[in-house]
Amino acid sequence: MNVLFDNWDTYWEGFLGTLKLTGVSAALALVLGVLVAACRVSPVAPMRMFGAVWVNVLRNTPLTLLFFAVVLGLPRFGIVLPFFVFAVLALGCYTSAFICEAVRAGINTVPTGQGEAARSLGMTFGQTLGLIVLPQAFRSVIPPIGSTLIALAKNSAIAGSFSVVELLGTYRTLSELGFNIVWTFVWIAVGYLIITLSISAVFAYLEKHWEVAR
Repeated sequence: MNVLFDNWDTYWEGFLGTLKLTGVSAALALVLGVLVAACRVSPVAPMRMFGAVWVNVLRNTPLTLLFFAVVLGLPRFGIVLPFFVFAVLALGCYTSAFICEAVRAGINTVPTGQGEAARSLGMTFGQTLGLIVLPQAFRSVIPPIGSTLIALAKNSAIAGSFSVVELLGTYRTLSELGFNIVWTFVWIAVGYLIITLSISAVFAYLEKHWEVAR
């Protein structure tokens, strides 16, 4: 317990850093994921191709490699941003590929007759997707999106290697101070459990709420 109470400020700063990184990256991933999913089911061939390339490239690229590409590659094109922003871009874009496939799978569960009926009423593709299809698909995509965001919270640990303040990175400071490394990691694990179990609880509530509303 001493390692926790003696270094509460260090743990708390890392915990808040992980929360912030997870929250901002999740917001970016959700927005990009839905947009790319719309491209994947679009009647326009170039948009479908863009969506397919986005998903296949990002899903099959190691996240650490993507971090290196963003942190070391973008500055070569004159794009200089805080390391936190670079980490958000890497995590958000990577996770968006998985969000996209979850949303696309949910869209495929909606009967095609729904879209055909909307089009027969003169609705555009965007209106059909936003007003008819996505609201119905939402219930079925809650569990996979929840699992993806839990994975995002754990993946955020990579950011600590790129000068971003987060929970796992606290072990280096405490190790240099001579604290027991085992207990250091135990309390780091507890911090991640709090975050991931909170995400799980939120999505369990959403799933239950929409099941009742149904």
